[in-house]
Amino acid sequence: MLNLSEKKTYQLCDGIARRDFLQVGGLAMGGLTLPQLLQAEAQAGIKNSHKAVIMIYMVGAPPHQDMYDLKMDAPSEIRGEFHPIETNVPGIQISELMPGIASIMDKCVPLRSVVGSPNGSHDSYICYTGRPKVNEPQGGWPSMGAVVSELRGPTRPDVPPFIGLAPDAGHPPYGSPGLPGFLGIANAAFRPSGPAAKDMVLNGGISVDRLNKRTSLMKQFDQFRGHVDKYKLYEGLDAVTDQALGILTSSRLAEAFDLSQESEETRQRYGKGNPNRYGDGAPRNLEHFLTARRLVEAGARVVTLNFGRWDFHSSNFSELKNTHLPWFDQGLSALIADLHERGLGDDVAVIAWGEFGRTPRINKNAGRDHWPQVGGGLIAGGGITAGQVIGSTDRLGAEAVDRPVHFGEVHATLYHQMGLNPNQTTVTDLTGRPQYLVDRHEPMRELI
Repeated sequence: MLNLSEKKTYQLCDGIARRDFLQVGGLAMGGLTLPQLLQAEAQAGIKNSHKAVIMIYMVGAPPHQDMYDLKMDAPSEIRGEFHPIETNVPGIQISELMPGIASIMDKCVPLRSVVGSPNGSHDSYICYTGRPKVNEPQGGWPSMGAVVSELRGPTRPDVPPFIGLAPDAGHPPYGSPGLPGFLGIANAAFRPSGPAAKDMVLNGGISVDRLNKRTSLMKQFDQFRGHVDKYKLYEGLDAVTDQALGILTSSRLAEAFDLSQESEETRQRYGKGNPNRYGDGAPRNLEHFLTARRLVEAGARVVTLNFGRWDFHSSNFSELKNTHLPWFDQGLSALIADLHERGLGDDVAVIAWGEFGRTPRINKNAGRDHWPQVGGGLIAGGGITAGQVIGSTDRLGAEAVDRPVHFGEVHATLYHQMGLNPNQTTVTDLTGRPQYLVDRHEPMRELI
């Protein structure tokens, strides 16, 4: 089918409605024009290499002190129910519910002192942008995926540079794949959730020639939109159409989503999890971890996915043990190990984190509440110096003591690993002003 109507609209930070996707055979994506893509590749000098980032947003903020930073010497109302286990790196211990990550700790770096969350409000924004949602420019800050799309473009015309596996959630920020902000819809995430994945090839009865003839009217409508939109957020829709057509006439992306091409052993290694949404959060879909690996192999530069709903104000320990942490450990450890085994460990970075930490003190409902003062995360791959822990908190896990790590520092590191200087490279906002990729943060020397 060829549908020129908008299926759904979303609001950017300034309230302007944007098109979540252009439907061409049920397809949505963003990018640049082909001449720009080829020029960007040539200037970057990376035709024969492919750096990528897989970012896992742990919806609702996980409890750092029950995963990577257990406090066994703290009072019982602080330390919780779980015990630490040894990892394959002497001296590093993590939760007993994470044996998979423990077995590959030499490829990982737990971050025990992540700071920078502006408040205790649930929002994926800081994870995807590295910046708090304050003092935003018009249109909002772009996510890492949008920035990389703008600066690098696709590795090939038929694979979007930025793909979001995050399905919609009851709380909209939980379902965000990372917004394009002031970089506009041409750099929005391609979101192949739901039945759209089945429509990435031409439906029967529509030839390539016929499809090409039917695109002119659609382009005229899009050009008109571009002229009347005073915020210029619709500029680039011709590029969106061009890439959509490229994908429809190629099978590469559709094949990347076809997990049946993987061996049964590999699929069992990752597991299935649960594809249904957990509360107002995300699915606990382990197949997304495998799909993310296949997408970066196909050429995607940034892939985001969301997992679960970690906002355990009650029953924190039973929720972790029975519904979240074992599955998360299986999917994440399988992904990291698989990337290394396939020779992608130096090229593909993986980061998993939430928007803040959880309270040191366990509440009366056996839960942990919001704690923006400090949280945790885990980074792996991308050629980092692994097998170490960065940062520490006080004896209660309440404040960063040694080496606070800002969200922006992690973003700076990831940009650096992708060949972008975060403090010299700029993107242009809607007023024509150049903006640096991060806000006065340097790449983490411990990792590079």
